[in-house]
Amino acid sequence: MFLTLYLLHALVAEANNALSGAHVWLFAGGLYVAYSALMMPLRQGLAATILAGLLCDAAAPVAFGTHAALFAAAHVAVYAVRERLQRDEMAVRVAAALILNLAFFLALSFARLRLAPAMSTAWPRMLSDLLSSEAAVALIAPWFFALQIRTLELARALPPRIA
Repeated sequence: MFLTLYLLHALVAEANNALSGAHVWLFAGGLYVAYSALMMPLRQGLAATILAGLLCDAAAPVAFGTHAALFAAAHVAVYAVRERLQRDEMAVRVAAALILNLAFFLALSFARLRLAPAMSTAWPRMLSDLLSSEAAVALIAPWFFALQIRTLELARALPPRIA
């Protein structure tokens, strides 16, 4: 599971590098938590989520451990309610990823905004980054969840699907 999250981290970093000229920044934090919280056993999913949070912390301008703590708290919260959700449905997984992404984006933005000298000038940029990030997550979430499923099948952590 962690290898797929590492791949996601690398792909998002490359996308952000390619989009830097257009002054757009993508954030896909919801994808780091959604599948493991909805589908994995608590211990394995939480371990992968925390490791992914530490990976994000290594490259982020926030205190080390911020992503890991946010991801872990969200993982436990989603895990607690997952039995009430139709988690086998792709739309539910994508919706969970979008909601988590929004929550993480806002939490991290407020953590960084308190350090900015002119907060009012940052809102338009934050809004455009948020909308871009949500659109990117909605577009790549089905592919990424399928990648995670297939990777777990190949690792024999899940039984193979019958097509």
